[in-house]
Amino acid sequence: MEIEIPLNPIGRQEIHQLESILLFATLFRPEVIELIKDSAERLTWVDSLAVAAGAIAREKAGMITSEIARELGRTEQTIRKHLKGESKAGQLVRETYELIKQGKLDELIKTIEIIEKGGLKEVIAKEEYEKLMKEYEKLKLEYETVKKELEKMKEIAKLAEAEKAQEEIERLRKELEKTRVDFERLKKEKKNIEKELMETKLKLMELQSKRVEEEKLKQLEEEVKRLENQLREKEEEIKRLNEEKRSLVQKIEELEAYKIKFENIKDKIEKIRMELEKLLE
Repeated sequence: MEIEIPLNPIGRQEIHQLESILLFATLFRPEVIELIKDSAERLTWVDSLAVAAGAIAREKAGMITSEIARELGRTEQTIRKHLKGESKAGQLVRETYELIKQGKLDELIKTIEIIEKGGLKEVIAKEEYEKLMKEYEKLKLEYETVKKELEKMKEIAKLAEAEKAQEEIERLRKELEKTRVDFERLKKEKKNIEKELMETKLKLMELQSKRVEEEKLKQLEEEVKRLENQLREKEEEIKRLNEEKRSLVQKIEELEAYKIKFENIKDKIEKIRMELEKLLE
């Protein structure tokens, strides 16, 4: 059976296909089989090779380092080491990719065909096969457990952030409402004072000789100025609160979009797991 290998994958399915081929082709290279014979090191090697294969497959699909790191749950520094061949795992997987690209991996491709037909025991000794499969199953279980915990933590963090944003919006809404009430009250007070001022001015025109009325007029004018200043301050406060509210609403919308994207990623991860299980059948 001839296997089509997407060297420059397009879409998730081809990325996972290249990732799986790179991992298994590298795992069953003679020098790698020697490296993973040590049971103490096998788990580390399989994990490192899996991350390197995933990183290089996504690099060939045009993804940037930060995207790869976020998707694989590793630091950007780790991903860069794999991509540059600074890690042994990255170097081995990169060599496997180049050999496949040059058509020099016929024997390893035949090995993968045997694996797909259930003939893995024909490639390595039965004892090594059983040890490798046990370590792989253990690694897979640990990976799934960690992945579920990480997803749970991310979901809790997002929900907590969304709830906090909702609480902040509610606080701002109440503060805005209070400011509006104060604003209306000040407007009413200003109107009353202006009316009183007008009445006082009329009286002043009639009673120019009375010094007391002049002093009252001055006080009223000062009070009007003070209230006008307070009104300006409240208008600025309302404007600021409205801007904060818009910003928080936008943030909640972004969080909702990210939550939808996160659910899509979970579905895609489940598809990847099913594809890997099919490859191991």
